[in-house]
Amino acid sequence: QVQLVESGGGLVQAGGSLRLSCVASSRAFNVYAMAWFRQAPGKERELAAVISGTGSTYYGDFVDGRFTISRDNAKNTVYLQMNSLKPEDTGAYICAAGAAVARKSAAYPNWGQGTQVTVLS
Repeated sequence: QVQLVESGGGLVQAGGSLRLSCVASSRAFNVYAMAWFRQAPGKERELAAVISGTGSTYYGDFVDGRFTISRDNAKNTVYLQMNSLKPEDTGAYICAAGAAVARKSAAYPNWGQGTQVTVLS
């Protein structure tokens, strides 16, 4: 079991930026695929970005080049840099850890509590 704690959410004007962080408790952090999912009210979780243990990255369709996922294995931390934010990006951003890169939320057994991002128009 991996404990995940997110931070960095908040209120931002459209066009602004936020940087989310997720700290993991596991000593084996470097072998996990780490993902960020967005959950908007009344909608299913959708993948924002995922990074493999070796640094390969994949992004959800809605990202459209605006977000960058990265990881620092020495700090057991994964980041999501979000630029050019839009009101439709509003939602809870939730960190997840799994054995392999996947787009579906069901593939990730470990989840954080999430951090809220609200983008004002």
